[in-house]
Amino acid sequence: MSKDGRFAIVRGGGDLATGIIYRLWRSGFRVLSLETCTPLVVRRTVSAASAVFNGSVVIDGMPAKKISSTDEVFAGGDVSVLVDPEGDSIKKLRPDLLVDAIMAKRNTGTTIDMAPLVIGIGPGFTAKVDVHYVVETKRGHYLGRLISEGGAIPNTGIPGMEMGYTTERLLRAPAEGYLTPYAEIGDHVEAGDVVGAVGTKEVRAQIRGTLRGLIHPSVYLTEGLKIGDVDPRDVREHCFSITDKALAIAGGVLEAVLRNC
Repeated sequence: MSKDGRFAIVRGGGDLATGIIYRLWRSGFRVLSLETCTPLVVRRTVSAASAVFNGSVVIDGMPAKKISSTDEVFAGGDVSVLVDPEGDSIKKLRPDLLVDAIMAKRNTGTTIDMAPLVIGIGPGFTAKVDVHYVVETKRGHYLGRLISEGGAIPNTGIPGMEMGYTTERLLRAPAEGYLTPYAEIGDHVEAGDVVGAVGTKEVRAQIRGTLRGLIHPSVYLTEGLKIGDVDPRDVREHCFSITDKALAIAGGVLEAVLRNC
C-alpha cells in the first residue's frame, strides 16, 4: 500500500468493527462500512451499524452516516455506512484496504484479491491464503496481535470474563419474535430485573450491573440469539465509548497498514 492509499472498506459495523473504523478515520482514511439491512448489533451506542436504523450516529466524535448508493461515499468527511451484505460495492470502488470485521467466526466470502491489503478479524481466516493478515480478537495475552501466517485462536463460544462473570453477562432471546425493551442501554439493573420481553416471555438480567447492550427492536429474533449484555463493572460512561478491546484490535490493523506503506 502506498502512502496515498487512504480509502478503506470495513465489512461490518459492530462495536469491534467500529473501533477499527474509528482508528482508520482518525488516521486520515475515508472509510465505508458495509452492513446488512437488519444488523444484529448489541452495543448499538458504539456501533457504526446503528446508522442503518437511525440514519446517522456519532461515536467518540466520529460521525457515521447511512448512504443509499456508492455515489455518495465521498460526500463530506463522515464515515459512510452502506447496506451491502454481499460486498458488491468492493469490486466497483476498489479500496486500498479491505477489513473483514463481520465477526461471523468464519469467512463469508472475503478473498485475498479484493484489495491490495486484506485483513481478517478473528477466527475463520488464514493469513496468506484468503487474507494477507489476521488480527487476534480473543482477550488475553495475544489480543490485537497481527498474524502473518495461520489464523486466530478458535472461537470458544464463551465471552471474556469481567469481574468473574462470563456467560452470566449475556441476555438471550427466550423465543422467536421481536424484542419489546423495558430498559435502555446505560440503565442500571439488578439480578432478576426484567429488561424486556419477546412475545410473552420475559428477558431478565442474571447479574447486577449496567445494561451495556440491547439489540434493536426492529430485528426479528431467533430463540437463543444474543440480544444484550450486562456489564458488572457498572460504569454507565463505558456504554458510550469505544472499548479497549476494539481499539487494541484496531491497533493490529494499523500495524498491517504501516507494514505495507
